[in-house]
Amino acid sequence: MARRKETGSANPLVAMLLEIVDQAFDHKSWHGTTLRGSLRGLTPEEALWRPGPKRHNIWELTLHAAYWKYVVRRRLAGEAVGSFERKPSNWPDIPDPANGSAWKRDVGFLENEHRKLREVVRALSPAELSLRSPRGVWTYAEEIHGIAAHDLYHTGQIQLIKRLMR
Repeated sequence: MARRKETGSANPLVAMLLEIVDQAFDHKSWHGTTLRGSLRGLTPEEALWRPGPKRHNIWELTLHAAYWKYVVRRRLAGEAVGSFERKPSNWPDIPDPANGSAWKRDVGFLENEHRKLREVVRALSPAELSLRSPRGVWTYAEEIHGIAAHDLYHTGQIQLIKRLMR
């Protein structure tokens, strides 16, 4: 039997949700490339390349993923969605200058949002997983599963953009 990585939660359902979120983001998984893995080794020039006019580039997708991790974290913590530190919120602007240090900083920004999301998920009780988020549409468990799906959706886009780039 394969051994699971330590999630930091004694509750099996919380542990499973953390594993799903981590497999979509940066842990080994059966589906292949993770969001973090799709960004590995990219140059700022590659991250800025657009597959067509008015199409998102990899850098924009990276910041967009960070934003939604922020939104889900705030919902799970019972906090109002405040002011995301990058503007505009959902599709933040690329920094100027868009150089190697800015790219590295923004990938780190995404990693930090993932870490903060994990901390909130890990602290949830089993009863909280069935609560509705403040918007009343999804349960906390569905929000967590959804953010993992969001990571994987954009991972696919990034992988396609990288392929088109070549």
